[in-house]
Order: sequence, then structure tokens, then C-alpha cells
Amino acid sequence: MFKKPKLSFWQILNMNVGFFGIQYSFGLQQSAVTPIYDFLGASPDQIPILHLAGPVTGLLVQPIIGALSDKTWSPTFGRRKPYFLIGAILCSLTLFAFPYSSSLWMAAGLLWILDVGNNTAMEPYRALIADQLDEAQRPLGFQMQSFFTGLGQVLANLSLFIFPLIFIGTTGSLPTWVYASFFLGAFCSLATIVWSMSKTKEYPPTEEELKIIRKGGNVLEPLMEIFRAIKEMPKVMWQLALVYLFQWYALFCYWQNSSKSVALSVWNATPQNKEAYSEAVSWTGLVNGWYNVVTFLVAFALAGYAKKYSAKYVHVFCLVVAALGFLAFPRIEDKNLLFIAISGFGIGWASMMGIPYLIVVKDIPKERYGVYMGIINMMIVIPMIIQTVSFGFILKNLLGNDPRNAITFAGVLLLISAVCTLWIKENKKQT
Repeated sequence: MFKKPKLSFWQILNMNVGFFGIQYSFGLQQSAVTPIYDFLGASPDQIPILHLAGPVTGLLVQPIIGALSDKTWSPTFGRRKPYFLIGAILCSLTLFAFPYSSSLWMAAGLLWILDVGNNTAMEPYRALIADQLDEAQRPLGFQMQSFFTGLGQVLANLSLFIFPLIFIGTTGSLPTWVYASFFLGAFCSLATIVWSMSKTKEYPPTEEELKIIRKGGNVLEPLMEIFRAIKEMPKVMWQLALVYLFQWYALFCYWQNSSKSVALSVWNATPQNKEAYSEAVSWTGLVNGWYNVVTFLVAFALAGYAKKYSAKYVHVFCLVVAALGFLAFPRIEDKNLLFIAISGFGIGWASMMGIPYLIVVKDIPKERYGVYMGIINMMIVIPMIIQTVSFGFILKNLLGNDPRNAITFAGVLLLISAVCTLWIKENKKQT
């Protein structure tokens, strides 16, 4: 049996640099796309359905890419890296085009394409960590991705605060700062992936794995493999699916409503008051940048706690802290105090980006890392799809169309998610 060598801290860091560019792009989706929709005339209850692109493309793309990458091997490009590159090129081109959106539906269409690129690049990254690192180094590998998630999204959100101060006025239908933020994202998406590809050499598959890869199959084989994998899925993954149902529904509620919540609670403004709302969007970008600072500051500490204690209990603690932050957030009228509330989400976000993978990876057969990492993503995007088609009704009819109530609702869902995490039965075996 092949024994994986110990990698240095810097080798693991270089392996994950590409995650920075992917997460810069996701940061723009979380913090900039909803304001763009607002600027283009979307009503509050339209926002959830306009974000349908992310979860639907994730549901379709990630498990298929995972299954394909399990069955891919090139002596020149490797197993996972070809998909990084294809996804990064697509992301870069779409980020460059996004600010030229002249209508609401053009922006929504480009978001679909952007999500295809992001999901194509991101899915194999989870499998790469499981491929390259042994049991002892996986916590560092997965939490390194949390570190770069925080760092990439910090830059994305800071651009929403800093660029409006530098790039004044409007170009076409959108503020000029939107162009600068998205152009920087286009550069980061491709450049960081190329860096990681040049610094990381994937281990070749065993002779047995090569026989399976060479055997091939029909064009429906990736889909058939997904259905087989779901049928044979370890019990711990079903338990994680319940956690994710509440966790990711909650996060979509926050991302869609954070700017409008801040605008109401601090500025007493709505998107119709464009000057005050632009200030609120910029400040929310700074606040969201801060939670990502917290994420990369605590990511490595969480890896240590997960090794020393239990990944499950680390995740429970982080979910509770994030929930308390969400419950306080919409009640704050002093804009500076928002940083304290959102720090809780920063801790939770650091856990969400890495710790759950440690809970389940011991139960996943190594020859199916790709497809199962894709299925975990299905557990993320299915709640998001449910949110996009259901939350418009909930917000309008049960929460008074008030974005502040949406954030409170998200906090309650995170508490439920923490309770569900306690029910997970972890596998203690060493692999």
C-alpha cells in the first residue's frame, strides 16, 4: 500500500493557493451580486429566486465533476488539476463580463455561467486534500482551505468598501467600482489556480485504479456512479445532510439580506434611497470582510482543536457562536458594533469550510473521494435550492418583507443545525 509522504506547511499552502481565487469569486457572489440586482431594479422577494443559479449549478456540476475526476488521469496534468484550470478560465471570463450587465436577466444569466466555473474548479479541491494528505495532515489541509476562504473573501469584501472611494460615478448601468472589483476577481481566479497547479504534483493512481480508469464506460457512467454512491453512502453522511439542511438555508438568508438589514437598522434606508443604500452596501462589505478576517485567524486553531478533541464538538460550538452573532446582528444600530456580532459568524464560517469534511472523510473509500465530495456539495446546494424557491414566500408573508427578520430567522436555523450535529456518530478509526 502506498504510504503518503509528509508534506511541509509550505507545500500544503501552495497546494491550496488556488482556493483563494475561487473564494474571491464566491465573495463577490455573496456580497456584490445582490446589490447589483438591487441597482438593476429587483424587488426584495425576487432576490431569492435570482440566486437560484448557485445551488442548481452546484447540484448538477459538482458531483459530475467529482465522478469524472475520479476516473481521470493524465501523466502531464494529473487527476484533479485539469478541472481546476477549466473552471478558473470560465470564472475569469465571466467575472470580466459581469459588470457589463445591462439588465436584471443578463446579470442572472452570467451568474449561472460563473457558478459553473466556480463549481468546476472547487469540487476537485476537496478531493485533492484527501488524495495528497495522510490522516494526520488532513486537518491542516482542510483548514488551509478555510484560511484561504477567509483571505479571498476578505479581499472581495474590502474591494466593496475601498473601490467606491477610488472609482467614483457610474459606468453603464452600474457603479464604476463594480468593474474594478470584478476585474480584480478575474485576475485572481486564474492566476492563483495556475500557481497551485505549478507547485503541486499529484500522486499517480495504483495499477488497480488505472485499470478502472482505462476501462472507461458510456457517457452516462458519471451519473450512474453518482446514484451508486448515494445508494452506498455511509450513515455519517446522511447525518451530515440533516445538519447542512438548516446550516446552508440559514447562510443563504444572511447573504441575500445582510446589506438591506444593515441599511434599515443603521441608516434607516432602503435600496430606493440609492445614496444611503450605497453607503450601507459599502459598510456591509467591510463587515463581511471582517468575518472573513476572523475566519483565517481562527482556521488553524480549529484544526488543532479538532485533532485534540472532536471535530463534531468543535463544529457544534462554532455553529452556536455563529447563531448568537446572527441573532444580535439585525438589532444593532451602531455600525461599529456590527463587527462584534459578525465575529461569531467568522468563527462559524471557519468551521463550515473544513471541519465537516474531517467528520466524514474516514468513512469514504479513497477511490471515490471525488464523487463523495461532490455529493457533500449536493447536501449544500439542495438546502440553497429549497431556500431560493421558498424563502421569498416566507419573507413576504411571515417575516413582513423585513430583511432584519431574515437574519434572525437564520440565527434560529443555525441553532437547530447545532443540535443536529450532536446526533452525528463519528468514526474513530485511523486510515
